[in-house]
Amino acid sequence: MGTPKTILLTVATLGLAAAAGAAWMVWGGVYNVAATEQHTQPVYSLLETAMRQSVRLRARGIEPPDLADAQRVARGAGCFRDKCVQCHGAPGVAQGDIGKSMQPLPGPLVDARQRWNARELYWVTKHGIKMSGMPAWEYRLSDEDLWAVVAFLQRLPDMTPQQYAEASAPMLPAGQGTPAAPSCGPGVRAGSAEKGDEVRRGQRALYQYACNACHTIPGITGSSPNVGPPLAGMSKRSLIGGKLANTPDNMVRWLRHTREVDPLTAMPELGVTEQDARDITAYLATLD
Repeated sequence: MGTPKTILLTVATLGLAAAAGAAWMVWGGVYNVAATEQHTQPVYSLLETAMRQSVRLRARGIEPPDLADAQRVARGAGCFRDKCVQCHGAPGVAQGDIGKSMQPLPGPLVDARQRWNARELYWVTKHGIKMSGMPAWEYRLSDEDLWAVVAFLQRLPDMTPQQYAEASAPMLPAGQGTPAAPSCGPGVRAGSAEKGDEVRRGQRALYQYACNACHTIPGITGSSPNVGPPLAGMSKRSLIGGKLANTPDNMVRWLRHTREVDPLTAMPELGVTEQDARDITAYLATLD
Protein backbone atom coordinates (compact mmCIF):
# COMPACT_ATOMS: atom_id res chain seq x y z
CA MET A 1 0.00 0.00 0.00
CA GLY A 2 1.17 3.53 -0.73
CA THR A 3 1.92 6.10 1.90
CA PRO A 4 -0.69 8.76 2.67
CA LYS A 5 1.52 11.29 0.90
CA THR A 6 1.61 9.17 -2.26
CA ILE A 7 -2.15 8.68 -2.18
CA LEU A 8 -2.75 12.42 -1.77
CA LEU A 9 -0.36 13.22 -4.64
CA THR A 10 -2.13 10.69 -6.87
CA VAL A 11 -5.56 12.08 -6.05
CA ALA A 12 -4.33 15.64 -6.64
CA THR A 13 -2.77 14.66 -9.97
CA LEU A 14 -5.95 12.96 -11.13
CA GLY A 15 -7.99 16.01 -10.04
CA LEU A 16 -5.72 18.36 -11.97
CA ALA A 17 -5.90 16.11 -15.02
CA ALA A 18 -9.70 16.07 -14.86
CA ALA A 19 -9.80 19.87 -14.49
CA ALA A 20 -7.43 20.28 -17.41
CA GLY A 21 -9.56 17.95 -19.53
CA ALA A 22 -12.71 19.87 -18.65
CA ALA A 23 -11.02 23.18 -19.45
CA TRP A 24 -9.88 21.78 -22.79
CA MET A 25 -13.41 20.64 -23.59
CA VAL A 26 -14.90 24.04 -22.70
CA TRP A 27 -12.34 26.60 -23.80
CA GLY A 28 -11.18 24.57 -26.74
CA GLY A 29 -14.72 24.27 -28.08
CA VAL A 30 -14.28 20.51 -28.37
CA TYR A 31 -17.80 19.50 -27.38
CA ASN A 32 -20.14 19.98 -30.33
CA VAL A 33 -23.22 21.92 -29.14
CA ALA A 34 -24.99 21.74 -32.53
CA ALA A 35 -28.55 20.36 -32.40
CA THR A 36 -27.73 18.48 -35.61
CA GLU A 37 -25.53 16.18 -33.50
CA GLN A 38 -26.80 13.99 -30.67
CA HIS A 39 -25.41 13.99 -27.16
CA THR A 40 -23.03 11.12 -26.58
CA GLN A 41 -24.77 8.25 -24.79
CA PRO A 42 -22.85 8.75 -21.51
CA VAL A 43 -23.80 12.45 -21.45
CA TYR A 44 -27.42 11.66 -22.31
CA SER A 45 -27.65 8.95 -19.65
CA LEU A 46 -26.07 11.19 -17.01
CA LEU A 47 -28.47 14.05 -17.74
CA GLU A 48 -31.47 11.69 -17.87
CA THR A 49 -30.60 10.15 -14.50
CA ALA A 50 -30.03 13.53 -12.87
CA MET A 51 -33.35 14.79 -14.25
CA ARG A 52 -35.35 11.78 -13.04
CA GLN A 53 -33.91 11.88 -9.54
CA SER A 54 -34.37 15.64 -9.27
CA VAL A 55 -38.04 15.44 -10.27
CA ARG A 56 -38.79 12.56 -7.92
CA LEU A 57 -37.22 14.41 -4.98
CA ARG A 58 -39.09 17.67 -5.59
CA ALA A 59 -42.46 16.12 -6.45
CA ARG A 60 -42.76 14.32 -3.13
CA GLY A 61 -45.75 15.41 -1.09
CA ILE A 62 -47.79 16.78 -3.99
CA GLU A 63 -51.38 15.56 -3.74
CA PRO A 64 -53.23 15.09 -7.07
CA PRO A 65 -56.90 16.02 -7.40
CA ASP A 66 -59.49 13.69 -8.97
CA LEU A 67 -57.86 12.90 -12.31
CA ALA A 68 -60.80 10.79 -13.49
CA ASP A 69 -63.10 13.82 -13.70
CA ALA A 70 -64.42 13.95 -17.28
CA GLN A 71 -64.43 17.75 -17.50
CA ARG A 72 -60.83 17.92 -16.28
CA VAL A 73 -59.76 15.33 -18.87
CA ALA A 74 -61.58 17.22 -21.64
CA ARG A 75 -59.87 20.47 -20.68
CA GLY A 76 -56.54 18.68 -20.57
CA ALA A 77 -57.09 17.48 -24.13
CA GLY A 78 -57.43 21.10 -25.25
CA CYS A 79 -54.31 22.14 -23.34
CA PHE A 80 -52.36 19.22 -24.80
CA ARG A 81 -53.49 20.16 -28.30
CA ASP A 82 -52.56 23.83 -27.87
CA LYS A 83 -49.32 23.54 -25.89
CA CYS A 84 -47.80 20.06 -26.19
CA VAL A 85 -48.39 18.49 -29.60
CA GLN A 86 -45.91 20.66 -31.48
CA CYS A 87 -43.04 19.13 -29.53
CA HIS A 88 -44.35 15.75 -28.40
CA GLY A 89 -46.83 14.67 -31.08
CA ALA A 90 -49.88 12.53 -30.29
CA PRO A 91 -51.53 9.30 -31.51
CA GLY A 92 -51.56 9.68 -35.28
CA VAL A 93 -50.02 13.17 -35.09
CA ALA A 94 -46.35 13.84 -35.79
CA GLN A 95 -44.25 16.30 -33.85
CA GLY A 96 -43.78 19.74 -35.40
CA ASP A 97 -40.50 20.74 -37.02
CA ILE A 98 -39.21 22.33 -33.82
CA GLY A 99 -39.87 19.21 -31.76
CA LYS A 100 -38.25 16.93 -34.33
CA SER A 101 -35.07 18.99 -34.39
CA MET A 102 -34.48 19.42 -30.66
CA GLN A 103 -31.72 17.64 -28.74
CA PRO A 104 -32.50 15.91 -26.49
CA LEU A 105 -35.54 14.81 -28.46
CA PRO A 106 -38.87 15.52 -26.70
CA GLY A 107 -40.36 12.10 -27.32
CA PRO A 108 -44.02 11.03 -27.43
CA LEU A 109 -45.98 11.15 -24.17
CA VAL A 110 -48.13 8.10 -24.81
CA ASP A 111 -45.95 6.19 -22.34
CA ALA A 112 -45.60 9.02 -19.81
CA ARG A 113 -47.74 7.33 -17.14
CA GLN A 114 -45.47 4.27 -17.27
CA ARG A 115 -42.40 6.35 -16.44
CA TRP A 116 -43.84 9.04 -14.17
CA ASN A 117 -46.58 9.15 -11.57
CA ALA A 118 -49.18 11.93 -11.56
CA ARG A 119 -47.43 14.23 -9.10
CA GLU A 120 -44.18 13.97 -11.09
CA LEU A 121 -45.94 14.78 -14.36
CA TYR A 122 -47.50 17.80 -12.67
CA TRP A 123 -44.11 18.98 -11.37
CA VAL A 124 -42.44 18.62 -14.78
CA THR A 125 -45.27 20.43 -16.56
CA LYS A 126 -45.28 23.24 -14.03
CA HIS A 127 -41.54 23.77 -13.60
CA GLY A 128 -40.04 22.50 -16.87
CA ILE A 129 -36.56 21.04 -17.26
CA LYS A 130 -33.42 23.16 -17.60
CA MET A 131 -31.40 22.89 -20.82
CA SER A 132 -33.87 20.51 -22.44
CA GLY A 133 -36.32 22.81 -24.22
CA MET A 134 -39.11 21.74 -21.86
CA PRO A 135 -40.63 25.05 -20.69
CA ALA A 136 -42.09 25.85 -17.30
CA TRP A 137 -45.82 26.29 -17.82
CA GLU A 138 -46.39 27.84 -14.38
CA TYR A 139 -46.62 31.33 -15.90
CA ARG A 140 -48.62 30.26 -18.95
CA LEU A 141 -51.28 27.95 -17.47
CA SER A 142 -53.43 28.02 -14.38
CA ASP A 143 -52.97 25.35 -11.76
CA GLU A 144 -56.29 23.87 -12.88
CA ASP A 145 -54.96 23.56 -16.42
CA LEU A 146 -51.73 21.96 -15.24
CA TRP A 147 -53.68 19.21 -13.50
CA ALA A 148 -55.96 18.91 -16.52
CA VAL A 149 -52.92 18.09 -18.67
CA VAL A 150 -51.88 15.42 -16.19
CA ALA A 151 -55.41 13.98 -16.18
CA PHE A 152 -55.36 13.78 -19.97
CA LEU A 153 -51.94 12.11 -19.97
CA GLN A 154 -53.44 9.33 -17.84
CA ARG A 155 -55.88 8.60 -20.70
CA LEU A 156 -53.55 9.17 -23.65
CA PRO A 157 -51.93 5.69 -23.74
CA ASP A 158 -55.33 4.07 -24.28
CA MET A 159 -56.38 6.32 -27.16
CA THR A 160 -56.43 5.41 -30.83
CA PRO A 161 -55.63 8.16 -33.35
CA GLN A 162 -59.36 8.56 -34.02
CA GLN A 163 -60.18 8.86 -30.33
CA TYR A 164 -57.43 11.43 -29.86
CA ALA A 165 -58.70 13.45 -32.82
CA GLU A 166 -62.21 13.49 -31.35
CA ALA A 167 -61.04 14.32 -27.82
CA SER A 168 -58.82 17.20 -28.94
CA ALA A 169 -61.16 18.75 -31.52
CA PRO A 170 -61.56 22.50 -30.92
CA MET A 171 -64.61 23.76 -29.10
CA LEU A 172 -67.40 24.40 -31.61
CA PRO A 173 -69.90 27.26 -31.44
CA ALA A 174 -73.37 26.42 -30.15
CA GLY A 175 -75.46 24.59 -32.73
CA GLN A 176 -72.48 23.45 -34.83
CA GLY A 177 -71.88 20.03 -33.37
CA THR A 178 -70.83 18.42 -30.14
CA PRO A 179 -68.47 20.63 -28.12
CA ALA A 180 -65.09 19.03 -27.56
CA ALA A 181 -61.88 20.10 -25.86
CA PRO A 182 -61.77 23.77 -24.83
CA SER A 183 -58.64 25.88 -25.13
CA CYS A 184 -56.61 26.60 -22.03
CA GLY A 185 -54.72 29.62 -20.97
CA PRO A 186 -53.19 31.65 -18.15
CA GLY A 187 -55.04 32.10 -14.91
CA VAL A 188 -54.48 32.69 -11.24
CA ARG A 189 -51.74 30.35 -10.08
CA ALA A 190 -51.99 28.49 -6.82
CA GLY A 191 -50.43 30.64 -4.12
CA SER A 192 -50.10 33.74 -6.31
CA ALA A 193 -52.19 35.79 -3.91
CA GLU A 194 -50.07 34.97 -0.86
CA LYS A 195 -48.58 38.04 0.79
CA GLY A 196 -45.02 38.56 1.93
CA ASP A 197 -43.32 36.69 -0.89
CA GLU A 198 -43.73 39.19 -3.73
CA VAL A 199 -40.00 39.78 -4.16
CA ARG A 200 -39.16 36.11 -4.65
CA ARG A 201 -42.08 35.64 -7.06
CA GLY A 202 -41.08 38.78 -8.93
CA GLN A 203 -37.54 37.55 -9.38
CA ARG A 204 -38.82 34.31 -10.88
CA ALA A 205 -41.35 36.11 -13.05
CA LEU A 206 -38.60 38.23 -14.60
CA TYR A 207 -36.92 35.23 -16.17
CA GLN A 208 -40.14 33.34 -16.87
CA TYR A 209 -41.27 36.30 -18.98
CA ALA A 210 -37.79 36.32 -20.60
CA CYS A 211 -36.96 39.85 -19.44
CA ASN A 212 -33.32 38.77 -19.06
CA ALA A 213 -33.20 38.09 -22.81
CA CYS A 214 -32.89 41.86 -23.33
CA HIS A 215 -31.89 43.27 -19.92
CA THR A 216 -29.02 42.56 -17.56
CA ILE A 217 -30.77 42.17 -14.20
CA PRO A 218 -29.04 41.80 -10.82
CA GLY A 219 -29.86 38.43 -9.30
CA ILE A 220 -30.91 36.93 -12.67
CA THR A 221 -28.42 34.83 -14.60
CA GLY A 222 -27.93 35.57 -18.28
CA SER A 223 -25.44 36.40 -21.01
CA SER A 224 -25.26 40.17 -20.27
CA PRO A 225 -27.37 41.31 -23.24
CA ASN A 226 -27.19 44.86 -24.58
CA VAL A 227 -30.64 45.06 -26.18
CA GLY A 228 -32.38 46.95 -23.39
CA PRO A 229 -30.88 49.05 -20.59
CA PRO A 230 -29.52 47.29 -17.50
CA LEU A 231 -31.99 47.28 -14.62
CA ALA A 232 -29.45 47.78 -11.83
CA GLY A 233 -30.42 50.74 -9.67
CA MET A 234 -34.01 50.70 -10.95
CA SER A 235 -35.43 51.79 -7.61
CA LYS A 236 -33.48 55.08 -7.73
CA ARG A 237 -34.47 56.14 -11.23
CA SER A 238 -36.91 59.00 -11.57
CA LEU A 239 -38.53 57.84 -14.82
CA ILE A 240 -39.71 54.54 -16.31
CA GLY A 241 -39.03 54.22 -20.04
CA GLY A 242 -38.32 57.94 -20.14
CA LYS A 243 -42.08 58.54 -19.87
CA LEU A 244 -43.56 57.77 -16.46
CA ALA A 245 -42.70 58.76 -12.91
CA ASN A 246 -41.15 55.78 -11.17
CA THR A 247 -44.02 54.67 -8.94
CA PRO A 248 -45.29 51.13 -8.32
CA ASP A 249 -48.56 51.73 -10.18
CA ASN A 250 -46.74 53.23 -13.16
CA MET A 251 -44.32 50.31 -13.26
CA VAL A 252 -47.27 47.91 -13.40
CA ARG A 253 -48.78 49.98 -16.20
CA TRP A 254 -45.49 49.97 -18.12
CA LEU A 255 -45.11 46.21 -17.79
CA ARG A 256 -48.67 45.44 -18.86
CA HIS A 257 -49.50 48.19 -21.36
CA THR A 258 -46.13 49.19 -22.74
CA ARG A 259 -47.33 50.28 -26.18
CA GLU A 260 -50.12 52.35 -24.67
CA VAL A 261 -47.51 54.34 -22.75
CA ASP A 262 -45.06 54.61 -25.66
CA PRO A 263 -46.26 53.46 -29.10
CA LEU A 264 -42.74 53.85 -30.51
CA THR A 265 -40.85 51.76 -27.96
CA ALA A 266 -39.10 48.60 -29.11
CA MET A 267 -40.07 46.86 -25.86
CA PRO A 268 -42.82 44.32 -26.58
CA GLU A 269 -45.86 43.63 -24.45
CA LEU A 270 -45.32 40.23 -22.87
CA GLY A 271 -48.80 39.44 -21.59
CA VAL A 272 -47.80 40.04 -17.97
CA THR A 273 -50.70 39.48 -15.58
CA GLU A 274 -51.65 42.04 -12.95
CA GLN A 275 -50.29 39.91 -10.09
CA ASP A 276 -47.05 39.10 -11.89
CA ALA A 277 -46.53 42.78 -12.76
CA ARG A 278 -46.91 43.72 -9.10
CA ASP A 279 -44.50 40.97 -8.07
CA ILE A 280 -41.93 42.15 -10.64
CA THR A 281 -42.39 45.70 -9.40
CA ALA A 282 -41.67 44.53 -5.85
CA TYR A 283 -38.42 42.91 -6.99
CA LEU A 284 -37.30 45.89 -9.08
CA ALA A 285 -37.87 48.09 -6.02
CA THR A 286 -35.03 46.20 -4.29
CA LEU A 287 -32.51 47.03 -7.02
CA ASP A 288 -30.72 50.05 -5.63
